[in-house]
Amino acid sequence: MDTSDVKPPLPPFTHETAVQKVRIAEDGWNSRDPAKVALAYSVDSRWRNRAEFPRGREEIIAFLTRKWRRELDYRLIKEIWAYEGNRIAVRFAYEYHDDSGQWFRAYGNENWMFDEHGLMIQRHASINESPIKEDERRFHWPLGRRPDDHPGLSDLGL
Repeated sequence: MDTSDVKPPLPPFTHETAVQKVRIAEDGWNSRDPAKVALAYSVDSRWRNRAEFPRGREEIIAFLTRKWRRELDYRLIKEIWAYEGNRIAVRFAYEYHDDSGQWFRAYGNENWMFDEHGLMIQRHASINESPIKEDERRFHWPLGRRPDDHPGLSDLGL
């Protein structure tokens, strides 16, 4: 295996390493770079994302490319919910607007399973969203990585 296919921290996770893994995933998704994000997943990774079931990196890249073409000015916060061995459960929220300018906030939960190299082999996401007014937005940082001093989900009461 190529060392580029090893993504620390590796399972089994401790609380500290699970929190690190969650933040690394958040940072990746906030980059909105489908090819970069896909590298965190195994080449045969299986997803359930709402009613879509991408399989493998190529389908993940296609899925994320479509997603971020529709979900403009996307900003995401993830928070650990639970972990054990090679599994992590997270809750998350993200905000975006569509091409008409309507803002949305999506809420969800994900269950992740990793291989021994730290690559995610399964991702199961349940997501709900609702329209919000622009003045109801809570995720205010320049596009890209959420600053360390920006409140997390619990701090924001989400």
